[in-house]
Amino acid sequence: MTRIVQIVPHIGVGTGVAGVAANLERELGALGVQVERFTYIQARRGKRDSHARSRLGRRIAGGWKQVWFSTVGTRRARAFLAERPDAVAICHNNVLAGDIYVNHGVLLASMRARGRSWWRTYRNPVHDFIYLRDRFRYRGRTHRAVVALSEAEADALEATYGPLGPRVVVIPNGVDQERFRPPTTEERFAARADLRLGTEERVAVFVGHEFSRKGLSFAIQGLRYAPTVLLLIIGGNDEIITEAYAEATAAGVGERVLFLGPRSSLAPLLAASDFFVLPSAYEANALVVLEALASGLPVVTTRTGFAPEVIVDGENGYLVDRDARAVGERLDELAQLSDAELAAWHARARASVEPYTWPAIARRYLDLVREIEAERSVA
Repeated sequence: MTRIVQIVPHIGVGTGVAGVAANLERELGALGVQVERFTYIQARRGKRDSHARSRLGRRIAGGWKQVWFSTVGTRRARAFLAERPDAVAICHNNVLAGDIYVNHGVLLASMRARGRSWWRTYRNPVHDFIYLRDRFRYRGRTHRAVVALSEAEADALEATYGPLGPRVVVIPNGVDQERFRPPTTEERFAARADLRLGTEERVAVFVGHEFSRKGLSFAIQGLRYAPTVLLLIIGGNDEIITEAYAEATAAGVGERVLFLGPRSSLAPLLAASDFFVLPSAYEANALVVLEALASGLPVVTTRTGFAPEVIVDGENGYLVDRDARAVGERLDELAQLSDAELAAWHARARASVEPYTWPAIARRYLDLVREIEAERSVA
């Protein structure tokens, strides 16, 4: 039996790295694979971290976790794998161990996309550490293969680090198409009633915890060019929500913005919406874009990550510049559609992600695992 170990900071239902690993664990298991996990908590031997209260404290704690899991975590992960010599390891983030490394983002590409200067990038010692760690990772022989989540991300890896040691294989994220699906009329009404919304408003939804990188400001300012659109905002924390609400008020659109904070269940909120907006500066492969499309929402987003590979401009969404007017005008175009016209967009959005089920994506990972097993057998 094929045996796989996933090395991942955290694993669980949701978006981001944890959600990708959880979906792979479930679907690989369904394919008859024995799947184990090695997480940050396991590396810490069950010891929990204390929670920082301030923004600075959280940033310091987050940096410390990355450094610790990259160093001590690497040593402990290698010991874990040594006890399982037949396993193929899939590593997500930080640890320098495993046969396959899944690249969930390139720090320098993200910084460049956000217009960060050389000085602003490298004055942060954690950024320096990540660059050196990943240069060693990508230029060396730590891994046999690197999975890039989009063609653009594969290009970004080579542009950032030069010739790569391991081979690069492009495997996009998948989406749970049972959990994320177009709502029935009854489900849509119920979802809107929970938010005290009527049935006639055109509602856009934004999802993301990093408001700056994800481009929330462009969505808020874009409402000035989309006068009938309401904006639901999911994610963030008290500090950045307060800042964003002040911006919305100053722009004169505060009454059309609803901050919902972090939510564990995204599907009902997508069911209450008509379209999705994410003017992000950088994404490797935004899982939430696939979830929105699977829910039947046309997506207004920037040309980053996997979006240009799945969104056909004017068919299932719009690809726009990171500009408030460009975002707002596209939202307004969608808002002016009749119910019948918008229903056609919803159908095309759903159809565009049908090839990207998690079972199909898991099979592509399993094919790669079996290639590596074959390589090992002749090494």
